[in-house]
Amino acid sequence: MAASETGNDDTDGKIFIGKGEQPAWLTLGLANRHGLVTGATGTGKTVTLQVMAEGFARAGVPVFAADIKGDLSGIAETGEAKDFILKRAKEMGLAFQPDQFSTVFWDVFGEQGHPVRATVSEMGPLLLSRMLDLNDVQEGVLNVAFRVADDMGLPLVDMKDLRAMLDAIAPIAAKVAENGDVNADIRQAAQALGNVTKQTVGTIQRQLLVLENQGGESFFGEPALQLKDFIRTDNQGRGLVNILAADKLMTNPRLYATFLLWMLSELFEELPELGDPDKPKLVFFFDEAHLLFNDAPKPLMDKIEQVVRLIRSKGVGVYFVTQNPIDVPDRVLAQLGNRVQHALRAFTPRDQKAVAAAATTFRPNPKLDTTKAITELGKGEALVSFLEGNGTPAMVERVMIRPPSARIGPITPEERKAIVAASPLRGKYDTAIDSESAFEKLRDRLNGKAAGEGAEPAESGGLFGQLGSLVSTVFGTNTPRGKLTTGQVVARSVARTVATTVVGGLAAELGKKVGGSMGSSVGRSIVRGTLGGMLRR
Repeated sequence: MAASETGNDDTDGKIFIGKGEQPAWLTLGLANRHGLVTGATGTGKTVTLQVMAEGFARAGVPVFAADIKGDLSGIAETGEAKDFILKRAKEMGLAFQPDQFSTVFWDVFGEQGHPVRATVSEMGPLLLSRMLDLNDVQEGVLNVAFRVADDMGLPLVDMKDLRAMLDAIAPIAAKVAENGDVNADIRQAAQALGNVTKQTVGTIQRQLLVLENQGGESFFGEPALQLKDFIRTDNQGRGLVNILAADKLMTNPRLYATFLLWMLSELFEELPELGDPDKPKLVFFFDEAHLLFNDAPKPLMDKIEQVVRLIRSKGVGVYFVTQNPIDVPDRVLAQLGNRVQHALRAFTPRDQKAVAAAATTFRPNPKLDTTKAITELGKGEALVSFLEGNGTPAMVERVMIRPPSARIGPITPEERKAIVAASPLRGKYDTAIDSESAFEKLRDRLNGKAAGEGAEPAESGGLFGQLGSLVSTVFGTNTPRGKLTTGQVVARSVARTVATTVVGGLAAELGKKVGGSMGSSVGRSIVRGTLGGMLRR
C-alpha cells in the first residue's frame, strides 16, 4: 500500500511512519503491543517520536510523552514548509500539509505547564523507597509507617505528613515517655509490626530532606492528578497530546523514572479491561527509558514487567525510547513488538558488541545486513519492524521516516504560556490545597496534651454529634465496664446485626467522600476504622 499524494497518508486502522522499498505502517489494532525507539544522540529519535505521536493523535488516540529537551513541544504549533521537509515529502509521494495538534503541557514543578501532584499514599512505599534510594531495612520501616498510618486513619498526603508519621513511630527515651506520650499507641503499633529504630527513621528523614532540596516536595500534595484528564479528545475528535516538561525533572533521574513508573502503575490499576481494542485508549512514550531499569531492585523489576505485560489489555501502548535495545532487560524487551532503530556508533569493540546485540532484536531480512545497516543509517533514517496482522513482527526494513506535520523544535516561552492559559484544564490543578491529614491530626494530639486532659469535650453537632449520643445510650459508654443495663445489652446485639449489613456499603460510599483525591480505598479504610471502633464498644 502506497502513501497517497493528497496528504491523507494515514488509512483506517494504520499510521504511515516512513518508506523504503516498502511503506512502513503501524497498525493501530496492534499498537497496544508496545514498542521501542532506539538510536544514538542526534540520529532523529525525537522526530520519530513526534511523527508517531501525530499519527496517533490524528487517529483519535490520546498521547502522553516526556519532553526531555523541549523539542517535542513544537507539536503544538503549525509546521513550516521548509525545503528539506518538502524534499523528503516528495521522495515519499506525500503532499506536505502543515498541521498542529491540541496539546496540554504538564510540569511537576508547575513552571512550564499544569502542576502534576500525587499523594504520598498513592505513590506507595515501594516506589517511594526507590525515589529515596532506601535499602531493604529502611524500606521495611517505611512500610511500617504506611501500614500504621492506614490503620490509625492518618492520611499521608504530602511530605510533612510523612515526616510527622515517621516522628510518631520513632522510639523515644523512657524518661520522656514517663512524662506522657500522646503517640504511645502509634509507637506500640509500629513496634508490633517490626523493629523500628530511631537511627533508621533518622536516615529516612535525611533522604526526604535531599528529595525536598531537589524540588521533589512540590510533587506531593493535592489536588492529585486524575489520570482520566490524559485520556481526552479535542472537538475534532483528535487525541490530546500531553507533554510533560522534563528538562528540570531530569536533574534527578531517579525521581523522573519513578514518577513515570507511578503513572503507568496508576493507569494499570484504574483503567478497565478492554482486551484487544481497534486502537489504543492511550499511548505512553517513556523517553530515556534506561533510567527506569538502572540498579532497579528485583521487586521493582517484577512490578515493571507485570505492568508492561498486563497493561496492554487495558488499551495502553507503552513505547520506550532509549539509545540501545540492550538498555532494556530481556523480559521487558520481549513485550515490545513495534520497533524503530536509528543509527548506532561502533568505534570501539564494546560499541560493536552493542550493535550486534541490537541487530539480533529484529526479525532477519535476507535482503539486508542488519548489523552493517545500523552503523550506516543517516539522520532521519531507521530500521523498522512493526507487528503484522497476525501479531508477528515483520521483517526488518530500512526506511526514511516521514516528516512531521507540526513544527520541528521547541516553542517559545510566550507560545507555551498562551497554550497553558487556553488549556481546558486551566484552574483545576493550578492552586495547591492543604487539607487536614496526618500532620494536622498528630499536631492536634500534641495540642490536646498541652491544653490539659481535664477539659470537658465540646459538644458536636450534626450527624456525628447525634451518633455520639446514640452510641452513649446504646453501647453504654457512660456505664461502668461490665455493668450494662438489660436494655443496653439487647440494643447492642441488635445494633451489631444491623451494622454488619450496612456498614460495608456505608463505608464504601463515605470513603469516596472522606478519601477525596487520595483514593476511595484510603477513605474506606478511615471510615471502617471509625465505624469499626464504635461497633467494638
